[in-house]
Amino acid sequence: MTRSSELTSFLVTNTDVIVCELTSVRGSSPREQGTFMLVGRSALFGTIGGGALEYMVIEHARRLIANGQAEDAMDVPLGPEIGQCCGGRVGVSLAYADADKRVELAKLVAEVDAALPHVYVFGAGHVGRALAQILAILPVQLEVIDTRREELELLPKGITARIVAMPEAVVRSAPQGSSFVILTHDHALDFLIAQEALARLDAPYVGMVGSQTKRAKFSSWFKTEGGDARALERLVLPIGQHGLGDKRPAVIAALAAAEIMVHIGQREAENVRARTPKSLGVVIGR
Repeated sequence: MTRSSELTSFLVTNTDVIVCELTSVRGSSPREQGTFMLVGRSALFGTIGGGALEYMVIEHARRLIANGQAEDAMDVPLGPEIGQCCGGRVGVSLAYADADKRVELAKLVAEVDAALPHVYVFGAGHVGRALAQILAILPVQLEVIDTRREELELLPKGITARIVAMPEAVVRSAPQGSSFVILTHDHALDFLIAQEALARLDAPYVGMVGSQTKRAKFSSWFKTEGGDARALERLVLPIGQHGLGDKRPAVIAALAAAEIMVHIGQREAENVRARTPKSLGVVIGR
């Protein structure tokens, strides 16, 4: 489920909502300035970092709802006074979400959703399904690709999936900055997908499940097919190792998800450094 659909559901079921936004951050804080959460009478959307700060804000927001108060502000030291040790200080605005504000929120969240990086998982076998379940709760746009309908049908509801006769073609048409994780049932198909993915210099992450033997075979095939040997340095194969050598699908998936997010984060940081600094906008607590 996308954040947009989660927000729509939240706003439909919560008639009284307070928008709680971090308007200033000095020193250490659990979240960045601009992060916001929505507080209803008995439900929440997003997070401003949890802990004592968030509990205080939630309680205050619900007092505003109970008292029919439209707005207020808080200035909170993140120290011993509230049982936190961040050491910073945050300003929080609290404002009632009227009809105009709800439209604004829906537009904002939709824009944030659309800007999330794309991650394509090729293969819905044991590792692919486990990885999809983890990535589904992370800030990415996930799509699972397979040639086998019966495997895709085993994915949990809400995960975007597509049956494709030629998965390698998906790589060519993927949006700028997409990442590719290759875990199909067919080594030849893995190789074709990886060949296309390594041609995408904009891809933060290209990973393939397998062993060092598989890497050696792919490297030999890739160079025979005219591939640039330097491109192989960008290939993560095996995925999800980190020195553990644990072959259980769930463990591989968890470690691979961490790898993917690290690579995406590093590429985003590189892109920020490469362009003129500008406002990054509001951050939605997740």
